[in-house]
Amino acid sequence: MQHLAKVIPALIALLFLVMGVSFVFDPVAGAAQVGVTPLGADGLNTIRGDLGGLFLSCAILLLLGIWRAEGAWLIAVAVLMLVIASGRLIGFVVDGSPGQATLTAFIFELVIAAGLIYSSRRIGGKSTP
Repeated sequence: MQHLAKVIPALIALLFLVMGVSFVFDPVAGAAQVGVTPLGADGLNTIRGDLGGLFLSCAILLLLGIWRAEGAWLIAVAVLMLVIASGRLIGFVVDGSPGQATLTAFIFELVIAAGLIYSSRRIGGKSTP
């Protein structure tokens, strides 16, 4: 179980690293994958900074949690995923029925949060960063 508790966040960290690098170095392609159209240099900068920064930060937090064997780092990312999913849920209510890509992202965020909560409870070490 200890091995699985490290594999789950490691795979998620790798995914977030790839996504973050994509947003930073190819914001147009990254934005298109998530249904966003950047408007000019400010929009591109926002994609790079906000989305790229979010995913790269999450990857770093997960790697810290694995390296230090401290579950709280994983919980931090789980909280971020749950807040993002909550924002989507509000969007479902306010904006109407989501498209397949948005619904898939919502489910994915919930699954990631659950996997990180599971891993945080089994990874050992300190419970706070």
